[in-house]
Amino acid sequence: MRKIIIQDDIFSLFPDFFRGIIVVNGLNNYPSLKRVRKLLKKAIDAQKDVNIENDERLMAWDDAHRKFGSNPNKFPPSIKSLIKRVRKNPALPYINSVVALFNLISLKYCLPCGGDDIERVQGDCVLGLADGTERFLALGSDEMETPKEGEVIYFDGETKNVMCRRWNWRNGDATKIEVTTKRIVINIDSLPPQTPEVAIEARDGLAALLKAHCDAKLYTDSLHAGKRELILDE
Repeated sequence: MRKIIIQDDIFSLFPDFFRGIIVVNGLNNYPSLKRVRKLLKKAIDAQKDVNIENDERLMAWDDAHRKFGSNPNKFPPSIKSLIKRVRKNPALPYINSVVALFNLISLKYCLPCGGDDIERVQGDCVLGLADGTERFLALGSDEMETPKEGEVIYFDGETKNVMCRRWNWRNGDATKIEVTTKRIVINIDSLPPQTPEVAIEARDGLAALLKAHCDAKLYTDSLHAGKRELILDE
């Protein structure tokens, strides 16, 4: 019986961390949908007023990365990287409809959002600190890496394969979401000044979009200091 787990070390460092979760057990991940493209473009255009250097929501993730020893200027948190990207060029590659909806919600709520194909995960889905023995193959890469000890990673508890390095900096190739993907665990993370209520609103908004545009069968949950794990497979 697999679980989704946030290790105690994370809450020792970040006691107010909150993770909204969507578990998708079936969907149609269309290669392209015109209606989703329009929604994503609207979210991209709304980023014109975000102050990348002084926005407290982005600064919180910079500070979090520094706290576990990562340089956010060299390895930027995903939400900051995403906003910088659309400010330079108001468009994003349309990988598939699920990824497009992730990006839409990330931009709308200024929260890191991502997901993994859980049919490619053998053990528990764990957010914790690396011990230096884990393995990571970055999305689109053929070079295996080893996270540094103490780095926040999201990993397969059975194989020690890393699904995301530096918390939310770079995704792994092994569990990437493709058009053929049917089962996904989606994470929407928040730290103060963002509140759990905002993360829940973002989570539920994404769940509604996945149902409406990808025919998703799903349920939602959350993890926080008072609830650090949940059962993935009944």
